[in-house]
Amino acid sequence: MIGGFFACVAAGPAFVILLVVMVQGLVYKEVIYLAAVPSREKKLPWFRTMNWYFLFSTNYFFYGESLIHYFQHVVFVDAFLVPFATHHRFISFTLYVIGFVFFVANLKKGHYRFQFSQFAWTHMTLLLVVCQSHFIINNIFEGLIWFFLPVSLVIANDIWAYIFGFFWGKTPLIKLSPKKTVEGFVGGWIMTIVFGMLFATLFLRYPYMICPVKDLRATAFSGLTCDPNPVFIPVKYYLKPWMVSLVRHLGLRNNFVMIAPLQLHTIVMACFASLIAPFGGFFASGFKRAFKIKDFGQSIPGHGGITDRMDCQFLMGLFSYMYYQSFIKTSAITVGAVLQSAIHNLNGQEQMELFDHMRQYLIGQGLLDEESCVIIPPKEAWIS
Repeated sequence: MIGGFFACVAAGPAFVILLVVMVQGLVYKEVIYLAAVPSREKKLPWFRTMNWYFLFSTNYFFYGESLIHYFQHVVFVDAFLVPFATHHRFISFTLYVIGFVFFVANLKKGHYRFQFSQFAWTHMTLLLVVCQSHFIINNIFEGLIWFFLPVSLVIANDIWAYIFGFFWGKTPLIKLSPKKTVEGFVGGWIMTIVFGMLFATLFLRYPYMICPVKDLRATAFSGLTCDPNPVFIPVKYYLKPWMVSLVRHLGLRNNFVMIAPLQLHTIVMACFASLIAPFGGFFASGFKRAFKIKDFGQSIPGHGGITDRMDCQFLMGLFSYMYYQSFIKTSAITVGAVLQSAIHNLNGQEQMELFDHMRQYLIGQGLLDEESCVIIPPKEAWIS
């Protein structure tokens, strides 16, 4: 499984997205079937179909939003895709309403309470599973490191918390998980910070990991390059006087250190992975206790179901997205955003006028040949 995971990451963002979609579907299935009552389902035609239909319509909305946002430069220049992109939210609403009407039309006397409880259960699962996995997909589009690093931090915290708890754990942490100890919790937190700092330092040097996704066909061997986000560029931090004295005792003479802002952000993410994300696991433990089951499924021998492994990952993925958008993402206008604005806000005549002005500007800059309208590469234009 570990080898398969690394193979997916190396194969490109498209395979990582497919992996997330597959995991999402399996988790959805396990949670939905948890409240299943087969004897009643047999008397209700289309019962299972409606569960999967709502999953499809929700995914259509969320993934469509992501693709339109990150690939505006593609969808808004394709004549076939433009109507779907322009009216995406209305199409998504229509799909949901069809499912809603179908549900109401299939209400059956004697099963009302069961059907409405299942309807609520389905929507709760969509909120907790599909909505959060959508943000994980967005993290992938921003750069594979924003997917890989949070996932690795949660895994590292699980491992270190287990090790510290196994050897030194004595004080129970929470009644929902009797095997969790304070020693394991604190030890896992400290070691996850150390691991995160080292891991972030390692991946800073790989453009494949830090570059935003522009081509879904790219792989680890495509030789990607990009202008890195400033968060990946090491900057000089001057040490306090007492720190200078300390490092000189260690044989170092500089009064400064070079640290990439990512390494400092990783400390925050490691703290969340260690102190908050485990409560996703505690939530899942309480969930299983409510239904008197040991595991959500048997998909992974010795571990239980997929949900048992992903209970912390969804919460961590959502936090990573919110943190990245709030403190790391650099705002800049893109070609896709300009295209979307021109298509939505200008009529055909105005679009032709914009095109003519842009053509004249490019000719004036020596970037476009006036007679053949062939774009001249910037280097050749500078030489000429």
